[in-house]
Amino acid sequence: MSTRPYPLRTQPYFRDYLWGGRNLQTKLGKQLPPNGVWAESWEIIDHPEHQSMINNGELTGKTLRDVTTNDREWLLGGNCPSHALPLLLKYLDCQRVLSVQVHPDDDYAQKMSPPDLGKTEAWYIVAAEEGAVLYAGLKSGVTAELLRDAMQAGEVEACLHPIYPHAGDCVFIPAGTVHALGAGLLVAEIQQASNTTFRLFDWNRVDANGLPRALHQQQSIEVIDFESGPRNLQIPQATSQVGRERLVSCEKFIFDRISATSKLQVAGDGHFHLLTAPVGSVVLTDERGAESILATGESVMLPAAMRALTAEVSESGVLLDMYLP
Repeated sequence: MSTRPYPLRTQPYFRDYLWGGRNLQTKLGKQLPPNGVWAESWEIIDHPEHQSMINNGELTGKTLRDVTTNDREWLLGGNCPSHALPLLLKYLDCQRVLSVQVHPDDDYAQKMSPPDLGKTEAWYIVAAEEGAVLYAGLKSGVTAELLRDAMQAGEVEACLHPIYPHAGDCVFIPAGTVHALGAGLLVAEIQQASNTTFRLFDWNRVDANGLPRALHQQQSIEVIDFESGPRNLQIPQATSQVGRERLVSCEKFIFDRISATSKLQVAGDGHFHLLTAPVGSVVLTDERGAESILATGESVMLPAAMRALTAEVSESGVLLDMYLP
């Protein structure tokens, strides 16, 4: 294991879905594979479906799972209850409205086969076309019976709470919240390291053979939190650091936005940190003066053993910082 922890860069894992486009490349600078419709870039992940590979420094060629196997506390810290990285950082390029989904909580997901984590997540809107919409939660008063009727009639949209976001907005989606991202949105997402999704509605779409996509309506009804109601945009909260705002604070993660052009401290607190620069660029400087530059769309993981860094964000730039409570 490295005796000098440093920012770990990982190879993005691109996922091919018909609702994707080219914004991962044109707006975030991703080097996409030549063939495919690339909708997601999994930036940092340790999950049975995929494990990020480190591509810088002396750990080049190692996966995050390799590192946690050899020295979990060095990477994740003593406060992390998991033996694997419990968070997943990704970008999504939404050129079509996504299916209406809901994710289970930890208790439900652990009883599935194979077991998984639940999925609480948050979205940061990197870019939004005019009129773009997302759906976050059910409208007030929607019951399980009303939702079942709407699913049978193909009219689920009438039950959904719409939000028309702008760049810089943040939406928090706890497990059990019905949601969907609409067309025209480029989003950074932090979530639990889970790939468990139940689709309850797919906008009555059919494939080339006239067949609808498989749905999970019964499981959806079982995991929806019908008491939570509609979600609204997060109101950023000031922190003790000028230039750092708290977007989300929940039991699964802390999600901060740093936008100050002066240098701010990151890491050095015994927590691992996931950092990404959705807008502009960031210079990270360690105690010895060594610099690491994050260009637009780039991400790094800071090991928990890392001493404090300073982050200097470019003018009008944004650095997102995600870690455990």
